[in-house]
Amino acid sequence: MSRKGVGLAAFDRSRITSAQYASHGSNLRSSNAQALETQLAVFRSLLQQFAQTHAKDIRSNPTFRAQFARMCAAIGVDPLASSNTSSGGGSGSNSIWAQLLGRSVNDFYFELAVKVVEVCSETRGENGGLIEVRKVKEGIMRNRMEGASEITEDDILRAVATLQPLGSAYSVIKVGNKPYIRSVPKELNTDQSAVLEAVQVLGYVSVSMLMVNLRWQRARAQTALEDLVGEGMLWVDKQSVGESEYWSPGFMLEGRDLGGVVSG
Repeated sequence: MSRKGVGLAAFDRSRITSAQYASHGSNLRSSNAQALETQLAVFRSLLQQFAQTHAKDIRSNPTFRAQFARMCAAIGVDPLASSNTSSGGGSGSNSIWAQLLGRSVNDFYFELAVKVVEVCSETRGENGGLIEVRKVKEGIMRNRMEGASEITEDDILRAVATLQPLGSAYSVIKVGNKPYIRSVPKELNTDQSAVLEAVQVLGYVSVSMLMVNLRWQRARAQTALEDLVGEGMLWVDKQSVGESEYWSPGFMLEGRDLGGVVSG
């Protein structure tokens, strides 16, 4: 039985079939993209209706405001970018936050950022420019005017983010599982971060504690501690029994007796 060879017509049919598949795939992608854009437009419309219905809660309730911010982010509405896009007088969905706050949302967060900077500046001598976000919030709430809106740690984190485009040294880092604001340009190395995380357990560490728990050589432990003392992020108690103890300034100031503690 003879077998016919594959002719040019077969190659032509193969090319036509491939082109048809490619065209069909392109049409599907375009159709899916249009459907997704339509869904997002519907979500944005519903979000605006939700915002108008719950405007009072969003303004007055910080938890509700944080949840609304996450809803905005999920569908691509950035609260911090919104006032930039609507500053020309537009009234689209991106201006929701400006409408709710009765002013530019950037003004709200920039004013909060100024208060964050004030607290960080006032406490830099105590903590070397590294302060827990919780303590910043407490400082702001302590000095706020009567009747001022409540703020959350989420608000503070957003406020710090507004400083980044300005080339500010302010940034948020994690020490252990807690967020801290760093107000000095110095980057913490891995050893320094490990020491600060260890300090959170008891409020202090020593060279021998680091050697045992982190399995460091004495020179490594001593270097990391002295660097942090030099930056003002730890205070050293040279009168402790046995060996010097290196304390967190924040821990000491929360009720411990400062007698016998010498910084530097």
